[in-house]
Amino acid sequence: MEGFATLVLLFSILRISIAVDTLTVNQIITDGETITSAGGSFELDFFSPDSSKNRYVGIWYKKVATRTVVWVANRQIPLTDSSGVLKVTDRGTLVILNGTNTTIWSSNSSRPAQNPNAQLLDSGNLVMKNGNDSNSENFLWQSFDYPCDTLLPGMKFGRNRVTGLDRYLSSWKTTDDPSIGNFTYRLDPGSE
Repeated sequence: MEGFATLVLLFSILRISIAVDTLTVNQIITDGETITSAGGSFELDFFSPDSSKNRYVGIWYKKVATRTVVWVANRQIPLTDSSGVLKVTDRGTLVILNGTNTTIWSSNSSRPAQNPNAQLLDSGNLVMKNGNDSNSENFLWQSFDYPCDTLLPGMKFGRNRVTGLDRYLSSWKTTDDPSIGNFTYRLDPGSE
């Protein structure tokens, strides 16, 4: 029995430490498990900012000693404990569930999905896509369309005149609270 417990513990440690950049419909990420971009530049996981006890799903630079968060999924609705789960639905959306299996955050998709998966790209962009389709024009959803307080290389900024999507930056409320703060940086549609 002791050997079995050791094997289970070893498997758990290996499961947490294996770097993957993709999450499929049959997989979940729980608090403490990570997704790392293929080149190792960015990491996604649950985190608590500074002295906060709330938990958020975020993306940060992996190779920077001080955690520098560049995107937060559930910035308006934090988890209050470490029971959260991030998963991909068969409809092609990302969802964060709390301990009672209630959705507290979800991405959106206006198109039907086929074999959807989420992938953290080495640009820091978290994308939902169909199968192996890596054409950015075909993404079902991407975090780059919903920036927080950081503009990364490759992000678009301003209003999409076709879809109406407005991409702008907004400050964190405080260093403990990534919800939308008092300051925004956006393009004036009158000057575009």
